[in-house]
Amino acid sequence: MQNYLKIHPKDMVAVALAPLTAGTVCELDGQQVCLKEDIPQGHKFALQDIPSGSQILKYGNAIGVAVKDIAQGEWVHTHNLKTGLGDLLDYTYEKVPTDLEKTEEAYFMGYRRPDGKVGIRNEIWIIPTVGCVNNVATAIERRAKALVGGTLEEVAAFPHPYGCSQMGDDQEHTRQILADLVNHPNAGGVLVLGLGCENSNITELKKYIGPYDEKRVRFLVSQECEDEIEEACAILEDLAAYVKGFSREKISASELIIGMKCGGSDGLSGITANPAVGAFSDLLISKGGTTILTEVPEMFGAETILMNRCENEALFEKTVALINDFKQYFQSHNQTIYENPSPGNKAGGISTLEDKSLGCTQKSGSAAVKGVLAYGEVVHEKGLNLLSAPGNDLVASTALAASGAHMVLFTTGRGTPFASPVPTMKISTNTGLSKKKENWIDFNCGSMVEDATLEETAQKLFDYVLAVASGEKVKAEEKGFHDMAIFKQGVTL
Repeated sequence: MQNYLKIHPKDMVAVALAPLTAGTVCELDGQQVCLKEDIPQGHKFALQDIPSGSQILKYGNAIGVAVKDIAQGEWVHTHNLKTGLGDLLDYTYEKVPTDLEKTEEAYFMGYRRPDGKVGIRNEIWIIPTVGCVNNVATAIERRAKALVGGTLEEVAAFPHPYGCSQMGDDQEHTRQILADLVNHPNAGGVLVLGLGCENSNITELKKYIGPYDEKRVRFLVSQECEDEIEEACAILEDLAAYVKGFSREKISASELIIGMKCGGSDGLSGITANPAVGAFSDLLISKGGTTILTEVPEMFGAETILMNRCENEALFEKTVALINDFKQYFQSHNQTIYENPSPGNKAGGISTLEDKSLGCTQKSGSAAVKGVLAYGEVVHEKGLNLLSAPGNDLVASTALAASGAHMVLFTTGRGTPFASPVPTMKISTNTGLSKKKENWIDFNCGSMVEDATLEETAQKLFDYVLAVASGEKVKAEEKGFHDMAIFKQGVTL
């Protein structure tokens, strides 16, 4: 097993792949480095003397500036390294090669909908228009669990606190995300549950939903019912009969849309799980499929890597706007743009936002950026897409689902049990986490610092994604977890 790694030839630091003790002699690039202090797993140590004020390179890029002289073999972290990032920046388009060779077609067993869309689950979703009916929605869900069977795989309600007392973008976001979920092909049937007096009432929401199949989407206004739970259950019985008419069939992986997200990251995220997801993304795209990368604040410091992979200058300009608009959002609330990484990230070895972002963007692989999506916008270009959403795990994963992702790949070094509206696969960066939290983790990339190659891991992950797309449940699904969260930015009335 390899105990330490220099990621890029230009790097001035190496990463401990296992806990290292003071006095350990590490040999890299023909030189010996004697550690002057203990280095925790995932943390960095200096390969050379680094003067105060110097940029420190990792991933071949600057991850910050030394705030004091750092001697060879010393621990490099938040006590001697700070971010070097500024605020709004100007960018120049410097396109890099992004061609991927096509690879052999692959298939999964999914559900073909009458409108031609494809789903990987056949569920009934209960979508409240407003938080006032959340408890009603969950009560209906409990009653309707008895309908599950045959090809009807689940009945799930998606409570949320919004839908009224909102203004501007907040109101638009709520309506758009709810409409996106109503139209998501993982739902074979949908009950939209309204109150009746809310701003985002059913009549208003229908404008965002657009044309719909009356056999698939049903509506109920609670204020117009004598007993809304009884009426809803009667509607769901009809919906269940419709949904059970679908069965899985062989479908090309070129129709898969996979969201990519990380959270609870550690110093191994950018070495194991994120590169594995990036290699998976390239593999899926080489077969005609689609991936979506989000959490814009965790692109800060690595954004030029994505910008220079844009297929054309128009997409480059959209990516510049994606980054700078999010920075201006921070500034408009008088918040520091670079208030990152989190305490858990730091404990795992991530020192600055540049450090985090350069590891985070590994999930994008090497493919060209083919689309840049606004929050709530549904993906319409095959290949790699960038989506505007914050770093918050539940908000970003919901945004991925709303944009059309059939599944979310979620890499983590610390672990988390949360779910989203679609299957949310937890991918560990280290083997210790996968063993400790077997009830959370679906796939382990920690083997990449033991004996597995990137190519082997990516292929194994690809095969597992196809299995999940074909019906195998991830851990959160097995527990019946379904979460959703909507991005809130403004005033509540």
